[in-house]
Amino acid sequence: MKKVFVWGVLLAAMQTPLSTYAAPVTVITTTEDLAAITREIGRDRVRVDFIAKGVQDPHFIDAKPSYMLKLSRAKLFIQVGLGLEAEWVPSLLRGARNVNILRGRNGHVDASEEVALLEVPKGRLDRSAGDVHGQGNPHYWLDPLNGKQIARNIAKGLKRIDPEGKEQYDQNFVQFSRKLDAAIERWREAMKPFKGEKVVTYHNSWPYFLRRFGLTAVDYVEPKPGISPSSSHLIQLIERIKEEKVKIIIVEPYFNEKTSRFVARKSGARVVVLPPSVSKASGMTDYFQLFDHIVATLTASLE
Repeated sequence: MKKVFVWGVLLAAMQTPLSTYAAPVTVITTTEDLAAITREIGRDRVRVDFIAKGVQDPHFIDAKPSYMLKLSRAKLFIQVGLGLEAEWVPSLLRGARNVNILRGRNGHVDASEEVALLEVPKGRLDRSAGDVHGQGNPHYWLDPLNGKQIARNIAKGLKRIDPEGKEQYDQNFVQFSRKLDAAIERWREAMKPFKGEKVVTYHNSWPYFLRRFGLTAVDYVEPKPGISPSSSHLIQLIERIKEEKVKIIIVEPYFNEKTSRFVARKSGARVVVLPPSVSKASGMTDYFQLFDHIVATLTASLE
């Protein structure tokens, strides 16, 4: 009887669809933000890793062999797109030699698809304009409403790779969207008293967030994206901050604060170091914690 039972269990296992025992889908994202949203949509059906930490400037990441190894094993690769990772993703993809995750293949997701983009340049671009992205400003994840479209794009990619998980991915997307809707209302209510406030930012990372919550960037510490400020620019910036009664200068944690603090001392503004990305190192492990932190920091700084 025992032998019959054992053979019956083995036979049942052999007849069970392979997908039941399949390993989680290996997903590699370029940033921690994308990894966080992927975990919301994939949950236990995915194993997610990322390349650029939230405390790093995502424009400039070293193309390490260890990253190529990660990508060589990926079933799905997700990137911000719009040229944000143009300095390092192409070389990583070449080194990974994984044709399934190249653009146009089932294993590739550009999270910017169908996002309503800001600052799409018109006309011909050249280096005199600084590091301007030809398809639009790539920091679109900083409008939390765009998080829905990012999640939708990720869900589509996961369903291509793992069609048997379609129902679960769809359910997870709906739950994420509802949770995000409620959070956006909470953040909007918190930011409402500061609608119309003027700010200065170091780099032009914040247009999506500022538009969503009714703030305005009147100038930047960088005269052009990626260009270090001259003395004359800083003098003009100090005067403008005084004229516009700007209270804060927003600086990402991976930029040198020295110049911004000099401008703050001369103008009477305050430097606010504000992370633009999910970062486990900073204690923000998901998309909601990121905006909770941003909103709490800004409301305290603008009072």
